[in-house]
Amino acid sequence: MGLANKFALWRAGARSVRIDAAHEFPIDDLDGLVIGGGDDIDAQLYGGEVAPTVRIDEERDAMEQRILGHAARRDLPVLGICRGSQMINVHRGGSLYTDIYEVFVKAPRLRTVLPRKSVEITEGSRLASLLGRSSVRVNALHHQSVDKLGKGVRVAALDRWGIVQAIEVPQCRFLIGVQWHPEFLVFDGREQNLFRALVDAARHRAVGEPQCEPVAI
Repeated sequence: MGLANKFALWRAGARSVRIDAAHEFPIDDLDGLVIGGGDDIDAQLYGGEVAPTVRIDEERDAMEQRILGHAARRDLPVLGICRGSQMINVHRGGSLYTDIYEVFVKAPRLRTVLPRKSVEITEGSRLASLLGRSSVRVNALHHQSVDKLGKGVRVAALDRWGIVQAIEVPQCRFLIGVQWHPEFLVFDGREQNLFRALVDAARHRAVGEPQCEPVAI
């Protein structure tokens, strides 16, 4: 859990704990999850080719696959950020573009924490209701993205070149992934809404039956 995510969650009224492969936290004690950015996901998990120059973390991959399975069974609210969004899709059987610039050759190699990229939000999506806009400007720190969608996953945002910028799973209580980093844009009220909505979903999870259909890992 990076400091920026920790701060964003604190502003939303949550207390956060860091989980990593060496220090897992009892899943039954969690009310929600944020899966953040980091190394590339092992391409073998979705039938892709592993590039020799890519840095992967197999232990983290396995841990996140495992906790996403637990989260689905317990209907925990989940927000995926950058790599975390990609992992949501991979966990549900989807795949990734291992390098978007090899496929989307006209897309600029934009890498910035500043909101310099414009993305279009899918009309009628949950993300649209949270952000309250049909388009937003976001940052960009990635070279991979969602390719084939996993089970129950739908596109919630695209950029002008057709690169998936956000996904969601409507049948789950709260399962949203964004390709950008809202934790670096927390003083934008729309971006902070993502963390508020996650925390609100966690508070109300005890009400009603589980909605999220588990998937096999």
